[in-house]
Amino acid sequence: MDTRRQAKFLYWMGWRVCDIAEATGEKEKTIHSWKARDEWDRADNVERIGGALEARLVMLIMKPEKSGGDYKEIDLLHRQLERQARIQRYQGGGTEADLNPEIAKRNAGPKKPAKRNDFTEEDIERLTSAFLDGCFDYQRDWHKAGNLRTRAILKSRQIGATYYFAREALIDALTTGRNQIFLSASKSQAFLFRGYMQAFVREVLDKDLRGSDSIVLANGAELFFLGTNARTAQGYHGNFYFDEFFWTHGFDELNKVASGMAMHKKWRKTYFSTPSSMAHQAYTWWTGERRNRGKPKDKRVSFDVSHGALAAGRACEDRVWRQIVTIMDAARRGCDLFDLEELREEYSPDAFANLLMCEFVDDSASVFPLEMLQPLGVDSFDAWASDYKPFALRPFGDRPVWVGYDPAETGDSAALVVLAPPAVPGGKFRVLERHQFKGQDFAAQAAAIQKITQRYWVTYIGIDTTGMGTGVAQIVRTFFPNLVTFSYSPEVKSRLVLKAFDVISNGRIEWDAGWTDIPQSLMAIKKTMTASGRQMTYTAGRKEETGHADIAWALFHALQNEPLEGPHARSSSSKMEMW
Repeated sequence: MDTRRQAKFLYWMGWRVCDIAEATGEKEKTIHSWKARDEWDRADNVERIGGALEARLVMLIMKPEKSGGDYKEIDLLHRQLERQARIQRYQGGGTEADLNPEIAKRNAGPKKPAKRNDFTEEDIERLTSAFLDGCFDYQRDWHKAGNLRTRAILKSRQIGATYYFAREALIDALTTGRNQIFLSASKSQAFLFRGYMQAFVREVLDKDLRGSDSIVLANGAELFFLGTNARTAQGYHGNFYFDEFFWTHGFDELNKVASGMAMHKKWRKTYFSTPSSMAHQAYTWWTGERRNRGKPKDKRVSFDVSHGALAAGRACEDRVWRQIVTIMDAARRGCDLFDLEELREEYSPDAFANLLMCEFVDDSASVFPLEMLQPLGVDSFDAWASDYKPFALRPFGDRPVWVGYDPAETGDSAALVVLAPPAVPGGKFRVLERHQFKGQDFAAQAAAIQKITQRYWVTYIGIDTTGMGTGVAQIVRTFFPNLVTFSYSPEVKSRLVLKAFDVISNGRIEWDAGWTDIPQSLMAIKKTMTASGRQMTYTAGRKEETGHADIAWALFHALQNEPLEGPHARSSSSKMEMW
């Protein structure tokens, strides 16, 4: 602090001039001169306190790294400065209303309530500016094509599509008053759009965007968040966004419903997804093959849907604007969120091509083809509402759960699955939670498992002890002595897969339809020969034995707690042999 200002504050604190001179290293004569020239004695209480508040506030603001306590003190000091300003207005000939704003409010009479979710023109300009400033170049392509009737985007994972379209839709609703409809595999997945919107408004304007199942803006526009249940998705109209459409069950029926929502020419349709299997119903819609069915050869229209043709975005001959955005495209066009070399190490070549390079999977060689898995996805928000409360301290109450864990190897990710066993023999399992962890040592992995035991009544835990799993298992056994471990061999892996096939092929398991990573992981499991060529085993296409399908193996470990027996097991065993 400037010595002259410091001396003034010390004087106002009651220090003598001689003590101030000693503390600051200045001469007493100099201190007396400052005191006279700056009229320290004439300053009233308001000026003295105001100066101290200002000095402390500036010091805190200039700190390069602030603690939580610093931010609280900054907020407190700002409120005190406001109070000081009111006192100064009162001393300058103001009224008691200057000291207490509540007096003016009482005198003004009843206040007209503000409209819910009302935004001024200035608010909308700030949101629009923040939206456009935050776009990568490939997202600017989506924005430029936003006035076209239909957009279809095949994309890599985690490049910000849901994040972008949530903001785009909000801006469109605010500026045009058009309804916006978000159609996802499950309602909980659709609510991601709502969360992104609310966070965006809070970040830019520091105000809340209010709404639960839907959000109604002051201009009349309504934002709907729907799961892919055709019965509940009818009757709405507006712009619609179809999220992860390549992973939804019954795409043909859903697409009819979705298209009906945007039948009027003023509405816009947007489809975006990571690729799944070439056997999915949406594949022929994407390629344009479906449009040519039943038409004579001279009426058929074909077009190129390769990456080379669609990387920059293109309005195709069926009047659909298509684009393919791989992770390489995203990185080249401004997205710096990825370490590409690390991702190449983490994923097998097949998984990298499918999840990040937008290549479709041929699941004909998979033990669990997509056609088998799709019917198992449900809208957990509605289907499990009676006994599962995901945001509660005890989400499943006092009902038992089983936990499967696949530990992380070098360059791999660990996975944890929380499985609700059937309430009755032969009933359905439910995957309540699934988590993936990367870059954690075995102590951190064990701690993640322990947190699950504190939220659920866990009656079984199954862990693979191959490699790093041994260290994880040793710690887990200290708080869960009945731990079951698996040491992988062709026989053990066959038993795990056979049990899972029994459950899955008979439709005895459910998971949230928005969790596309579960079918992605299961589709990676393939039957192959051991290195000796003497036995069959199961892999997921990586150099490591357990493969990239960590969620699948974690699920298998949990399912193993139910014995493989009964008529379902016999029929499943014969199906596996035929396969």
